[in-house]
Amino acid sequence: MATTFYLEIIASDRPFFKGDCEMLSFPGLDGEFGILPNHEAMVTCLKAGELRFKVDGEWRYAAVSDGFVNVRPEATVLLADTVELPEEIDIKRAEAEKLRAEEKLRQKQSIKEYYQTQAELNRAMNRLKVTSKYR
Repeated sequence: MATTFYLEIIASDRPFFKGDCEMLSFPGLDGEFGILPNHEAMVTCLKAGELRFKVDGEWRYAAVSDGFVNVRPEATVLLADTVELPEEIDIKRAEAEKLRAEEKLRQKQSIKEYYQTQAELNRAMNRLKVTSKYR
């Protein structure tokens, strides 16, 4: 039985990671998903949150935004709008984005604007959470 599978993590602006992985954990619409080698094939939605993957016995962490995950027994491809390492995140900028989104939520908005602002707030809070845990 294989102990690793090929993992490819792609952000909209760059390839983030390509290589063998022992385990992958990511947030989905139905909760947290865990992927091991020879996992059953599936395609699912990726929700903004904390991404964890184990390479050479060491856990790596990143903040991810919404996207898709294609799982096959021998390989997994994760596509996300953004993928950021904790050290790449500017904490002051993320805090400012959070405050700006909270202020916008207090104002009257259309439904579309409300959902966009909620997504901005979730992204900022996720970035702050990941940096506070792993920096």
